[in-house]
Parts: sequence; C-alpha cells; structure tokens
Amino acid sequence: MGATAAETAATAKRDRVFLVVVDDSEEREVALRYACLRARNGGGRVALLRVLETADMIEWAGVGVLMAEERREEAEKLLSGLGAQVQEITGGLPIVLIREGDPRDELLALLEEDPRISILVLASAATGSGPGPLISALTGRYASRVRVPLTIVPGGLDDKELERVT
Repeated sequence: MGATAAETAATAKRDRVFLVVVDDSEEREVALRYACLRARNGGGRVALLRVLETADMIEWAGVGVLMAEERREEAEKLLSGLGAQVQEITGGLPIVLIREGDPRDELLALLEEDPRISILVLASAATGSGPGPLISALTGRYASRVRVPLTIVPGGLDDKELERVT
C-alpha cells in the first residue's frame, strides 16, 4: 500500500536539510540558531559546512602539511562544539562537512553534489558593512548556480526575535 499525501509531506519535512556555512563571522551564530529553530519547529536537520582555505606553501611543503593538519583539527573541534549546540536545540545530530578550497567555490560545488541540502541559511552582517562576500556572490554573479532556496537572516536578530520568526 502506498504512502498517503500526509505521510509523504511528513517525510519530506523530516528530510529537509538546512545548510549553515561555518565561517569566522559574528553573524554565523544567528544563521546557526535560525537553522536550528527552523529544523526543530518545522522538521529537518542542520548541516554544518566549514571550508578550509588552502595555503600556498610549495617550498615549505612539510610546514604546509602540518599547518593543514592543524587547521583541520581546529575545524573538527569547532564543528564538534557547534554540533553539540545543534543537538541541544534540535534533538538531532548535524551533518558535518569539511572541505578545502575557496569558500564560495566549495559551497557551490556542495550544493550541486549533495541532493540532501534543501535550504541554505546565511546571515547578513549586523553592522552596516554590507551583506558579506558569500551573500553578494550568491545573489549576484553566481545566483544561477544556487539550486536551493537561500534564506538570508538579519545578523542583528536576538534570540527572542529568532524564536518569533521561526
């Protein structure tokens, strides 16, 4: 016997994945909290993407390898801490993704490669310094390559406001 429309819709909600780019910006916390609240309130999971930019150190190859290992360890530690936050809010473990390269290029490649991702969540800068390089790229020149809805959360929202809008 086939699934009913309600069962299919419930499964689709559970399968939604909210992707948050874990960069070093202050507004990352707002994007993460928004994604967690959306996943908790409407069903779904959170995915965390950390992109490690490569260092060009060809003549210092040994040092470059060591630095890359240290950056990866730092990324794993950061994502582990954020993963605990995600689990506390949503009750589920996040999908953790670490890639190397240019953040914009790696994000676009991931969106093309991973069909699990349903929504990309980014936060704008809380100050008037502009939307940030990822938002500018994804709403401008690279907009045609974004295959999922893009949610841009105002970076200045506090917890109470985030609860209200999710």
